[in-house]
Amino acid sequence: MKLNPFHRLLIMVFVIILSSGLAMAQAGRGTARMNGIVVDKHGNPVPSAKIVAVFQEDEGVKMETVTNDKGEWAIIGIGTGNWVITASAKGYLPASVDYSSKQLSKNPKITITLESPGVAPGIVQDEASFELLEQANEFYKEGRYETALLLYEQFLGKNRDAYQVILNIGDCYRENGELDKAIESYNKVVTQAKSDPNMGKTMEAKALAGIGVCHLKQDNLEEAKKVFKQSIEAAPEDEVLAYNVGEICFSNQQIDEAAQYFELASQIKPDWPDPYLKLGYVYLNKGNMEKAVEHLEHFIKLEGDTERSASVQNIIKTIKK
Repeated sequence: MKLNPFHRLLIMVFVIILSSGLAMAQAGRGTARMNGIVVDKHGNPVPSAKIVAVFQEDEGVKMETVTNDKGEWAIIGIGTGNWVITASAKGYLPASVDYSSKQLSKNPKITITLESPGVAPGIVQDEASFELLEQANEFYKEGRYETALLLYEQFLGKNRDAYQVILNIGDCYRENGELDKAIESYNKVVTQAKSDPNMGKTMEAKALAGIGVCHLKQDNLEEAKKVFKQSIEAAPEDEVLAYNVGEICFSNQQIDEAAQYFELASQIKPDWPDPYLKLGYVYLNKGNMEKAVEHLEHFIKLEGDTERSASVQNIIKTIKK
């Protein structure tokens, strides 16, 4: 299936719109509901835990709530997409999970486990430390990486066992272009994660992915591919991790590598529409219009009647003209 230059231009315009605007038209808002429970290591509910849900495609979209006496919480009015859900409570180390939501089917319940006092190292028990960590996170979101770095280091100085914050420190170095220091920080996380029976696998996978991003920025594709592979192996059932690695590769023009990770995400969670959408973009970039249409149509089937579906349908119509 061949396209004339005009059709190719139209497709490029559609893809740009979807990537930078229309996909965010709902900005994480919609009619769906997410809910879950926060428990300690023994399965006991954690009441009054703060829940923060951040929409990954637009970190300015953030929803908050607190758990009830049974440790339960719910947020309504969310749209389809990827979220980072963070739970924090006084006397516990904060914990985050990646989560993908859908509007046209019931979203599964989220269970977040916090380490309870006296059970393990890394417990943050004072309000001042929580405030310091939240301030650092806000500065990071604003792109003020040097200030965020100082606050993360202050936090770590007061909470030596909270090694998870070293991942944030690595992120600051990475965004500041200090890639060697970033890799050094990520390696510290990988080392300490091996002795963490609760969050270790997740932290190791995230740190390895961070190292992979640094290698990509250094134009060291082979080393990046090696580390990304290790990251996926550390968390083989995490479709969001595989998808995010695909996004990293795609944004760095590593199209073939991006396709592999989007395919993996679709295999881990076959009913998730987003990997198929990105695979459609991959094949548009490769000039394989038949495969592009195949994946875009599958995306529409899973996505249902949304603004994204309507926009993708326009792309398909242009390809088929």
